[in-house]
Amino acid sequence: MMPLRGLKSLQARLLAPLLALLSVVWLGAASMIWFDTRHELDELLDGHLAQAAALLVMQQGSAHETDRAQEAPMLHKYEPKVAFQVFHEGRLVMHSSNTGSTPISSQAEGFSSVQLGDDAHWRVFAARGSESDVQVYVGEQTESRDSILWAVLQGVLLPLILALPLLALLGWWAVRQGLAPVRQLVQLLGRRTPQALEPLELTHLPSEMQPMVQALNALFQRIEQMMISERRFTADAAHELRTPIAGIRAQAQVALGAGDDDAQREHALQSTLAGCDRATRLVEQLLTLARLEAAPATPGAAGERLDLSALARRVAANLAPTALARHQLLELDADAPGPVSGDETLIGVLLRNLIDNALRYSPDHAQVWVSVAVESGQTVLRVQDSGAGMTEPEMARLGERFFRVLGSEQPGSGLGWSIVKRIAAVFDAQVEVSRSEKLGGLAVTVRWPAHQTGSATTV
Repeated sequence: MMPLRGLKSLQARLLAPLLALLSVVWLGAASMIWFDTRHELDELLDGHLAQAAALLVMQQGSAHETDRAQEAPMLHKYEPKVAFQVFHEGRLVMHSSNTGSTPISSQAEGFSSVQLGDDAHWRVFAARGSESDVQVYVGEQTESRDSILWAVLQGVLLPLILALPLLALLGWWAVRQGLAPVRQLVQLLGRRTPQALEPLELTHLPSEMQPMVQALNALFQRIEQMMISERRFTADAAHELRTPIAGIRAQAQVALGAGDDDAQREHALQSTLAGCDRATRLVEQLLTLARLEAAPATPGAAGERLDLSALARRVAANLAPTALARHQLLELDADAPGPVSGDETLIGVLLRNLIDNALRYSPDHAQVWVSVAVESGQTVLRVQDSGAGMTEPEMARLGERFFRVLGSEQPGSGLGWSIVKRIAAVFDAQVEVSRSEKLGGLAVTVRWPAHQTGSATTV
């Protein structure tokens, strides 16, 4: 039989073993019928031989009263297939026309299978009379038994033989009907356009196909999110890069037209460099946000064990020159370990965005306070500043792309908050925004769940 892996059709893979098993069962049933029927027929015909021998024993008196062996006349065309002999005191006194004077069996009593001079196989029953000097043999050709067996089995096996192709046809129909939902799914997918990402809706779906359809719907949803993310990234980049590029172009034109005015040329070039820095930062933020949105949001995603305090000290040290340039005071309260589970790079991005926003959107000589603590089993990060703060409506809109508080003199795109919220969602952290009771400006609190705390790994 062809291996199933060689069959390309799922219907053939189901039908081939079904028909093979059906054939094996059919052959097994036919064999059982054959052997059982033959056994019963042998017992029945052996019984007839024993009855015939009993009749001959009863006739032994009349048989040995004559001196000459009596030969039974042939009365039926099947009579050559049966034979008998009666011996009295070792002398043949009665026999059928198809036997000689030699006993047809070497056994004195019971059944035996012999082959006589005509090369035919016989089933012989031997018995003694009421007197030990009488010996009776009754035989029957096994060929006649086979003929009777075939005649009996024709009525049984013929319907079975005719039923086998019918069962195969019914099996093919049942498999085809069972695979109808698969064909329906194939047709539905074949009719869909590349832009069609709505969930599949199939009625009367078998339970075995439900996980597959659910997985397809989940795949469509992820593809849709990726396409939305790509379109959003393209729109964001086109929208936000237009301004710095236009500014860079304008400052380059000013530098070209400055002539001998070195101060004007230097100012224009400095503005060009600032525009390039802004465009670079914007591109980095857009790429970071695009990577985060391309990855599925899995709350509570597992990660390496980190010490948030050590990571906050490192990020704060990197941003310290920015604070010193504007005479700002950057304080860090992160002496105790702050264990969290997550990705070091992503959580570093979250810290950098929060601290950088606090520094950039606070005035000169402002104060920014960063703390890491463990409260009720939760690791808590707080970033507070002494700036102007935000109103309740403005806090509610934080995280919207390209939303900026009116009156802010710092360049920005609002993408930093989107990145912070996305990273927090990945690691099941909660972000809260309020007014700082300590410094009077904005206070941002990030809480990691209690199940992510424990012994931290030093970073």
